[in-house]
Parts: sequence; structure tokens; C-alpha cells
Amino acid sequence: MEDFPQFIRELPEVDIPIDGVSGYILQGKDEQVAFLEFEVDAEIPEHSHHAQWELVVAGEVKLRMADEGRICTAGDSFFIPAGVVHSATVRAGYRSVVFFDQADRYRTK
Repeated sequence: MEDFPQFIRELPEVDIPIDGVSGYILQGKDEQVAFLEFEVDAEIPEHSHHAQWELVVAGEVKLRMADEGRICTAGDSFFIPAGVVHSATVRAGYRSVVFFDQADRYRTK
């Protein structure tokens, strides 16, 4: 799997509570951008939060939202409105850039 560029890997590491998932945070005043990497398959249970826009850099994710499923691969993007319950199945090798309309979605390590 190709790594994110060095200047992204020098950002603060994100504290993700899933073994095999890592990433980096670019922190704004009212939002965050996370650069995420999945070394393992992962099931993300149903949850909701502020609005999220995600760009798939590599790999595959099956997104479930409003009782509908969608498979996204490299080059695809998706938007999850604030408060919408969603879940996902993420395949090993997945990398994405995620914009959260929330300053405290993730903490740093």
C-alpha cells in the first residue's frame, strides 16, 4: 500500500480505537481533516455525528445509510449529512481523506 506523502505523515496521529487503523489529523478551528489508513478489514457499527465528506484514495468501503448500501472505491466520494445514522464495512488497504464539520471528532495520540 502506498503511504501518504511525508508532510501528511508528519501531522499529529489520530487516536482511532480500532487495531490496524491509523491516520493523521489536520486540525481547523471548527473542523478536522483526517487521513485514514486501514491495514485490516473493519466493521464500523452504526453511529452518527456532524456532517462528513469522504474521498476514497485506495481500497473499498461498503457504506450503509438510510437502509441503503453503496460500495465506494478509489476516486469515489460520499457525503453523510449531520445526524444521519450510518455504518460501514471497510476492506484492508482502504485509505481516505475525511472532512468532518466538527472540531473534536477525533483526538490525537
